[in-house]
Amino acid sequence: MMTDLEQQIIDLVVDISGDDEAAEDLDMDLFEEDILDSIAAIELLVALKDEFGVSIAPTELEREEMNTVNKIIERVRERM
Repeated sequence: MMTDLEQQIIDLVVDISGDDEAAEDLDMDLFEEDILDSIAAIELLVALKDEFGVSIAPTELEREEMNTVNKIIERVRERM
């Protein structure tokens, strides 16, 4: 069962990317599939800070550490 946190993060990724596909496969590489680009990734980091108070600097992580919805959820949980 999905937690509220997971659903909120999925909703953010879908809203920012404009692509529902991100919600269907939480392990899909969002950059390889052109669901997120660098600008959308920055928007997502700002939204995560606004929504959850979690601050992740763009330079703090490699793209591979936040390239799937599941990895984004993991990073947010680590910082809460």
